[in-house]
This record gives sequence, C-alpha cells and structure tokens, in this order.
Amino acid sequence: MTTALTLRPTLYEETVPGGGHTSFVLKRGQLLRITDIEGGANVSLLLFNALEKSERLNLPDTLKCQHTAKLTAGHCLYSDMGKVLAAITADTCGWHDSFGGVLNADEVLEKYGQGRYQELRNGFFRNGMDNLLVEMGKWDLNLQDLLMNLNLFSRVEVDADGVFHFQPNNSRAGDHIELYAPMDTLVVLTALQHPMDPNPQYAPKPVQLAWSKVASDGITLLCRTSRPENGRGFHNTERQYL
Repeated sequence: MTTALTLRPTLYEETVPGGGHTSFVLKRGQLLRITDIEGGANVSLLLFNALEKSERLNLPDTLKCQHTAKLTAGHCLYSDMGKVLAAITADTCGWHDSFGGVLNADEVLEKYGQGRYQELRNGFFRNGMDNLLVEMGKWDLNLQDLLMNLNLFSRVEVDADGVFHFQPNNSRAGDHIELYAPMDTLVVLTALQHPMDPNPQYAPKPVQLAWSKVASDGITLLCRTSRPENGRGFHNTERQYL
C-alpha cells in the first residue's frame, strides 16, 4: 500500500482548514505530502500542466490505462495528453475516490441546510464547485476548465448492480499520500466533505500540506514499473524537457 518512506528536508508546510482551498505549482522534482490531521478528511483535487493549462487531469484515462478504479501508491495521475502530472509514491490510506465529484451551492444547501456568511462569518458553508473555481480563477481558468476531480482519502465502492457505496472511516488521523511531480504541475484543491458522506452535519476536516525536494526521481520506480503504460507515460512527460 505504500513505498518505504525516507526522511528528507521539508521546504515548506501549511495547514488547509476544513472548508479551505488553495492552489500552487508543484515544481518538477518536488514531492507533496498531504496528511489527514484528524481522520475522516476529504480533499477534492485538480491537476493541470502549469506551462500549458489546457492540458489537465484526465481521470477516465488514468483509470483505464492502469486497469483500476482504486488509486493508491504505484499509480500515476495522467493528463489528457498521456503525460504523468503526478505519481503516487506513498500512501497509508490505500484508496482514493475518482467517482464522487464535488457539491455545488444548491446541493450543499439541500444537504446541510442554511449556512450563510451573515450568521456564521468564516464558518459559513462552502461548496466544492465554488471553492475550486475561486482558485482556478487565479490562474485564468474558469467553469469550462472544471472537469472530474479526484477525492483523496475517500473510498467509494461499486456493487454488482453498479450502485456506488461510500465507505466511512476510510482515512485515520495521520494518514497521508505523497505526490511526486515529474513536470511542473498546477495543483488546485479544497478540503470539504465527500458528496456521499452520510454525516448530516457540515463538518469538513483540515489537512496538512508539506513540500520537499527529492535527490532523484528514483522514488518513482514503483510507479514506473507497476504498469507498462506508466513507463510510456513517464517517457511522454520527460520528452518535453529534452
């Protein structure tokens, strides 16, 4: 479920509060660790090529080429041009959801009730669609660029009849996932509850972000060799830096 972890200098750390959102460029050769601080977190994640933002995360291709819907260590997150935007080099959670999407404002109102800024101030009820669009706008991206997102730390299973089932308590306090960037990758994320989370209360959990620099991309060996397609994906990615 995870590769061996090596202690390495941390470049920077920050906490994204429950309901919060952020975006940044994870530079080529950097590693991002995302940690569920309290347990039960969900992080809705989008990825783009930082140098050409029309190239972005393609979850159908990511799942199809690796023959799985259960993303964990050893898997790659592919762009719509067959490049590796990020490689999952370590994962203590074991399952991350690619089906659930995010809620919009009307859906949050229907699920959690009224939670306006006027009464709750900074504790007002946020929604994933608006949070992601706020961050995307900082990079000259808009609604037409909002495609399928990956929900980190959440597990959704599909039964024999094709019905989705959310599995509570998939992530425990301290669980983390590490994403290695073989290219400059724009990361957009928000820490909000999964749309299928049965908790009737609006209670998103915080996560910690930590950046580090690795000495070589040997850390991606598991990802490169887990599927023949992944070797080709890394080749496509590295070719743009020749």
